[in-house]
Amino acid sequence: MIGFRILKRRRQVAPDLVERFRTVPVANVSDSMSRMTAGGASLRPMHRGGVMAGPALTVKTRPGDNLMIHKALDLAAPGDVVVVDGGGELTNALIGELMIAHARTRGLAGIVLHGAVRDSAWIRENDLPIYAAGISHRGPYKDGPGEINVPIAIEGMVIEPGDLVIGDDDGILCVPFDHAEAIHAAAHKKHAMEEKKMQAIEQGKDDRSWIDATLTRLGCAIEG
Repeated sequence: MIGFRILKRRRQVAPDLVERFRTVPVANVSDSMSRMTAGGASLRPMHRGGVMAGPALTVKTRPGDNLMIHKALDLAAPGDVVVVDGGGELTNALIGELMIAHARTRGLAGIVLHGAVRDSAWIRENDLPIYAAGISHRGPYKDGPGEINVPIAIEGMVIEPGDLVIGDDDGILCVPFDHAEAIHAAAHKKHAMEEKKMQAIEQGKDDRSWIDATLTRLGCAIEG
């Protein structure tokens, strides 16, 4: 029945590819996806620090209810990222320190929540990546409905079960399963180019001629 479904994940990104993405900034991956996909500016890191990468175990839940999130934590395999579409509702927190502590014992790579958390001070003192849209002391309900391992969307970003989900201090991003290898190759190349450019900047050898060339092409009058 739609609204109460727990499905099996049919495919997921390989562990070696997950590890390779850990060394590439989310911003470089985003640029390599033509900046067309965003994880939602409202989703911010709540934890102490560190990067996140892993296959998505998706949850769609009624705003304010965490019944299916509890079940997802029990189903998750080590290295998974539980990604929750909670409708962006911030009135009721969907997870707190007890659920996150349980997630740590399960070996999760992180939790992404389009909703609110509580026990935020405790979360800030820990390294398990937690991304959420807000904070509320009001707790959740546990009645459903909800679904696990179905396609979800967070502020226009579609996440399917098994897609790669990455995160750092700049936010989160979903890399579609079918394009993950190609996107990694492009992002790795861009990251290497930026490291080379940074060296040039630090040595005072950065080529800035492209700025005037672009302004000229756009018809800008430059005096002096």
